[in-house]
Parts: sequence; structure tokens; C-alpha cells
Amino acid sequence: MSKSFTIHDLPKEERPRERLVKFGEQALSAQELLQLILGRGIAGESVVVTAQKLLSQFGSFQKLAEASIEELSSVKGIGPAKATQLKAVFEIARRINSCEQSQVRKGNKKIILTPKDVFKLVRAKISNYAKEHFFVLSFDVRNGFLGIDEISVGTLDANLVHPRETYDAAIRRHAASVIIAHNHPSGDPEPSDGDVVVTKRLKEAGITMEIQLLDHVIVGGNTFYSFKDNGFL
Repeated sequence: MSKSFTIHDLPKEERPRERLVKFGEQALSAQELLQLILGRGIAGESVVVTAQKLLSQFGSFQKLAEASIEELSSVKGIGPAKATQLKAVFEIARRINSCEQSQVRKGNKKIILTPKDVFKLVRAKISNYAKEHFFVLSFDVRNGFLGIDEISVGTLDANLVHPRETYDAAIRRHAASVIIAHNHPSGDPEPSDGDVVVTKRLKEAGITMEIQLLDHVIVGGNTFYSFKDNGFL
């Protein structure tokens, strides 16, 4: 029987714990984060394999968070103890996200978000920091926040971020204006040439559709870049 690949088979600098310490938690993949949460595998199966099976079966952190203890425990290597551990982690994330969203409302009054508010809200909704997530935040004629929609996950380019998909979300919410936002897995929020091209394209499309593009916020690690604050919008 072949030996299961383990974290200790990796060079020390490539192990999840060491990578988190050196580069920050945003640099880790979904599988690496799960490995750290689970801690260890079972006899004959490393935590690397167990984390991979969880993602293969449920597909995303969102689906994992929605799974019951029984569903999680059905995966080999995930007993009741690890299942409850996972549920606790996702509940903490849910409460943080709920707190972030309540802050933008300030009671029952919805308000327009500052770039920092956008940064906090978007960062709380990113499920995999190793990939780029593109969001659209919609606002009414009084700058009241209507909601946030995830448009794509992958590499930000003209093919993935098309004006049709972007403004479709805003139209469905009857928005008068939008803020677009995405993250940089590298942790550097400075816009690329592609980011600039996409922003110009969406701004022009918004003028045609009479939906104003208020800002484009890029989330990178623990900081952000605002196109509006830097004079590009």
C-alpha cells in the first residue's frame, strides 16, 4: 500500500502554517486553510487528502458552511469532533460578516459606502483568496445601499467581466448607481493595466445605460485601492 502524501512531505517553507506566517492568511488556498483548521488526518490518510475530499464533495466554502454536521461527518476523516470544529469556524465567519453588513446600515438607515466600507464588506465575502472575485454593489437614487452581487470568480479580464453581466445585477435591483470591486490574490491592490481597461469599459457602458459607476475598489491583503480617491473616476 502506497504511503499517503502528507504536509511533512513538503519543504518546510511551502507548508500552510509557514506560508501563513510569512505571507498572511490571504495567500493560502481554500485547501490549505482547511488543512490548518482540521490539524491532522486519520490513520492511512493525511489531512491533505481529507481537505481535498471536503472541497471536492461540497465544491466551495459556502456549501461547506451550509452542510449539516451529519453531512460533514459522512466524509471519511471527518468525525463529529472535526465536523463541529468546522461548523464553529463558519459560524464565526457568519457573525463577522453580519457585523460588517450591519455597520454599513447604521441602525435601519442605509447609507452610501466609503471605499473602506466596501473593502470590509467585500473582504468578508471572498470565499477563496487564491482567486479573484468580482462584485457589484448597487445603490438607489438616494445612494441607499441595495445589495451586493458576485459576478465572477477567476482572472479579472474583459471576457469574465462583461458590462452585460455587471449591469444585469444592477438592473435587477433597480439601481441608479454602482460600485464595482474585486480582490488581488497577490495582496497588492495597485490596479493592473487590465483593471484600468475594465473600469473604463464599465464606466462607458454605465453612461449608456444611465447607471453611474461611482467607484472601483480593489482589495489587496489588508488594504485597498479606490479609483475614485485616486482621481480615475
